[in-house]
Amino acid sequence: MPIRLPEKIKRRLTLKPGFMLLRLGWQQLMIALGAVLSALAYVVFQLPYNIAAGGVSGLGIIVNHWTGFPVGPFFLLVNIPLFVLGYFQLGRWRFIWSSSLAVLVFSLGTDLFLRYLPVWLETYPVTSEPLLACVYAGILFGLGSGLIYRYGGTVGGTSILARIIYNKTGFPLSQSFLFTDLIIIALAAVVFSVETGLLAVLTLILVGLFSDFVLEGPSQMRTLMIITEKPEPICDAIMYELQRGLTHWEVTGGYSQKKRTMLYLTALRSRIYDVKYIIARIDPEAFMVVGVSQQTWGGYNAPKIDRR
Repeated sequence: MPIRLPEKIKRRLTLKPGFMLLRLGWQQLMIALGAVLSALAYVVFQLPYNIAAGGVSGLGIIVNHWTGFPVGPFFLLVNIPLFVLGYFQLGRWRFIWSSSLAVLVFSLGTDLFLRYLPVWLETYPVTSEPLLACVYAGILFGLGSGLIYRYGGTVGGTSILARIIYNKTGFPLSQSFLFTDLIIIALAAVVFSVETGLLAVLTLILVGLFSDFVLEGPSQMRTLMIITEKPEPICDAIMYELQRGLTHWEVTGGYSQKKRTMLYLTALRSRIYDVKYIIARIDPEAFMVVGVSQQTWGGYNAPKIDRR
């Protein structure tokens, strides 16, 4: 049974046409920028050293080596049947709209960079060290693909297959990506060399790390839970010293059955020492847990939630 939203909530979620177009334009611009960065990493760092780090782009390097078929058109042609499959399995026109821009810009950007960069640059490839090329390919491609994912697009290729497999079977996306990418990397190791395959694995790892960095941001915030018998002085001290708000509620110890208060707050990583000092001075017997928080929005003395 479809969920029906109350009209009051619908009105809050619906943007004015001008803001909607602005938001959509910003998203498409960021997806295009991400595709350009990915294409630049692919041409400048991956292609010169045959670093086939998985996906259709990696398969394109292998096919280009065997047949000479251009990598840009190959990427586009392979994605056409995958897009047809995704159209019926992953949301029809909404899926096509969110993914086609990235695929088209990446394919076109690859061809343009291949044609003009060797002319514009004094030295091409820009580095003679395959390891440097591998590292910077992972960083730049990861930043680009992270932008694409963050603003609702996909890079096509194996990501389409992985999402369909997940929807049909529940098989985790990360394992689907890993399985398909490792097959392509293993093929590259056979076609080129084992060393090239090892470089491709390192590039793949860096792409994942930097994609996550763009999607989630740097982990500057920490989440703290403090169980104490002296909540009021600790609350006052933290709010005064850190200028952060807290939430507290009564809890009961499972073993001792004693009533205590749990405090919950977020703080910058650099201020954890200050919180520990406050706890040690006021209630050395308190129990404190520090966890990682990727992003924090809203609340007292914190940025409001980004509506983009």
